[in-house]
Parts: sequence; C-alpha cells; structure tokens
Amino acid sequence: MIHPAALVDSGASVAAGCRIGPFAVVEAGASLGPGCVLGAHAVVRGSARLGSGVRVDSFAVVGGDPQDLGFDAATPTRAEVGDGAVIREHATIHRATVAGGSTRVAAGCLVMAGAHVGHDCDVGPGAILANGCMLGGHVEVGERAFVSGGVAVHQFCRIGRGALVSGNAVITEDVAPQLLAHGRNEVTGLNLVGLRRRGASAEAVAELKRAYREVFAPGVSCAARAEAALASGSYATEAATDFLRFFLGGRRGRFASPA
Repeated sequence: MIHPAALVDSGASVAAGCRIGPFAVVEAGASLGPGCVLGAHAVVRGSARLGSGVRVDSFAVVGGDPQDLGFDAATPTRAEVGDGAVIREHATIHRATVAGGSTRVAAGCLVMAGAHVGHDCDVGPGAILANGCMLGGHVEVGERAFVSGGVAVHQFCRIGRGALVSGNAVITEDVAPQLLAHGRNEVTGLNLVGLRRRGASAEAVAELKRAYREVFAPGVSCAARAEAALASGSYATEAATDFLRFFLGGRRGRFASPA
C-alpha cells in the first residue's frame, strides 16, 4: 500500500503490510519492518532501520545526518527504531557519528511532535519523549522514563529507568532511576506515581526510599555513598540496586540532586 505520490527507492527494503503516504520519502538502504506506517511527507533516510509496526508521522525525519560539523557523511552509521514505536509529526532522529554505531529508539517508545533525538542517543523500551524536548548527542534514556515537553538534555547525560523530568527542565547532570527532576538539575524525590503504575512492590519502594536518603545524605560524594551501600549487602530488590549502581557509571560524573 504505497501511495503513487510517495518516493520509495528501489534500493530500500519494505516488508509486507507497510503503508506509505503521499510524498513520503524512503531512501536507498532504508529498511522498514512489517506493518510500518509512514504519514504524508515523512522521511526515512538510507541509514534508518525500522522494526515492525513503527509509525512515522508527517514531516518527521528518521536517520538524518548528525549535527556535528566534523562528521564525514560517508561514515557508515545507523538510526534504529524498535517494534511498535511511534514517531510523531516533525520529530527528528539523527544517525550515529561513530562508524558502525547506531542511534537507538527502542520498542514501544513514543516520540511526540517536534522532539529531537540527537546522534548516538540510546532511548530505552517504552520511554516517552514529549513535545519539543531535545536530547543532545550520546544521551541515554532508561526504560519507561518520561521526558516532558520542552526539556533540554545536555550531551552525554543519562536519564535513569522510570525517572520523570518535568516540563521545560534543563538537565546537564545525570538523573538517577525512579526520580522526579525539575528546573535545573534538581530532584524532588521518587517518582512514586510511576512506581505504583508499574506495580512496584512495597518492599521495592521502601528500599528505594532508604537508598535515596543514603545516597543524598550530606558528606562524601553520591558515588562513594552508593558504593558503600551496595557493599553492605542490605539491599535485596532490583529497583534499589539498579538505583545505587547508576551512581557508579556515566561520563559526566555529576548527578541531579535535591536543592
């Protein structure tokens, strides 16, 4: 079901059941899985790999070149979108900068209108990027995190699993899993509503609260306190250990914290 006004290169791979609207463009080298839907004027560049059932709405661009002045367009890189993801109007997902690398938007993600996923980003399963939010290069967004409208995330930052970043926030430091972030690198506690919706156990929530107090207590660095907490062996739930391990990684070495 390809509209006669669409431009689908013969060198593209289009699986069965795809629907491609008028004036949509699918370049040579692009790959569309079964049941993908492209709206009118959607653009899928040659570097793009779309899983099954992906929806790309009007004027969205998947696989565009990175906004990096030093990038050589001949470098073989990709932009990958997982099964069932939805890319809404005017959203942009740029391909990676490192040869053989990929920018990834995982299965079940929702990238709302006007959102931008920069080069080399890795957006986890079920994450939501709301209208007009901006991810700089090399940003990691964890599973089922929610980045609200207008949020700007600095390159190399991490947004942990299940975290919620409030609208128009400026994030230049890592946001640990399951936290609520707002303003400029400030957190206000755990994302308790999100935890409840995801069916977190009472034990997991209690351990997260304890880990939160321990990591953000005054004194030595968050990383040192998290390492000591893990070494104590007093945390049994995956939610708490995932929260603590977050502070031992990353490239920026700074963490959003309570004001």
